Amino acid sequence: MNRVKKNDLPTYDQLMIPTLQALQKLGGSATIDELNEKVFNLIDLSDEQIQIPHAENDSRTEIEYRLAWTRTYLKKFGLIDNSKRGVWALNDADLDIIKISTDEIVKYVREEDRKNRDQKPTKDNEKNIDDIEEDEWKNKLLETIQNIEPDAFERLAQRILRESGFVQVEVMGRSGDGGIDGKGILKVGGLLSFHIIFQCKRYKGSVSPSQIRDFRGAMQGRADKGLFITTGTFTREAIKEATRDGAPPIDLVDGDQLCDKLKELDLGVKTEQVESVNIVKEWFEKL
Repeated sequence: MNRVKKNDLPTYDQLMIPTLQALQKLGGSATIDELNEKVFNLIDLSDEQIQIPHAENDSRTEIEYRLAWTRTYLKKFGLIDNSKRGVWALNDADLDIIKISTDEIVKYVREEDRKNRDQKPTKDNEKNIDDIEEDEWKNKLLETIQNIEPDAFERLAQRILRESGFVQVEVMGRSGDGGIDGKGILKVGGLLSFHIIFQCKRYKGSVSPSQIRDFRGAMQGRADKGLFITTGTFTREAIKEATRDGAPPIDLVDGDQLCDKLKELDLGVKTEQVESVNIVKEWFEKL
């Protein structure tokens, strides 16, 4: 059996049309995960192709890396844009994809980059930076988390749940059974409460559907929902298994979402604001 290679994957420019088609099929907007999944389906990628890593100590897969460049080019060309919440959308709902020339997009963006290469970066230019650069801090964060002790990662999960509004959050540690690392209660509106059981894994690879099934078996009859947290990713089959009809639901938090949550909660991540000092000449003129 031949192993799939990076060369077997479509290039970033070959992914442009499928990306636009995916956005149209999703109603004109989508999160990165929704968009990537739709592109995978449109170009019929196998799980083996999807899981090819981009580089060592990098949380992204190769196809995710290329799609990030695809979005960057499409954004710079003015076809799509993204919000601060990470939702990507078509700038023109009636876009005629048949008329799109990927060669024209590549040529235009490269020429614009050459023009701006020697210019001092401005705030407007910084807004054109896609999640490629954003992933750098996430890769460093995930590498840091993957190097902590297993019990420290369990305590981190406990802290995240507490900061997110859960109460009675307990870490079971070695006393846990069936892959259960802890439990907690989420109260909604002071009236309703949901008992959850969580499992956390410091993975660099992907969580398989069999691991989701094992976790579900362990939580059966003991909680309303399950929560699986990993520093890695989930295969497509694992995601389908987590939301399978007729089975207790399991929410999934992958490495990318884990980083976003830690940043949102200011846990081990500090966001620095650059100070801008402006001189108001009119003030002095009125002295």
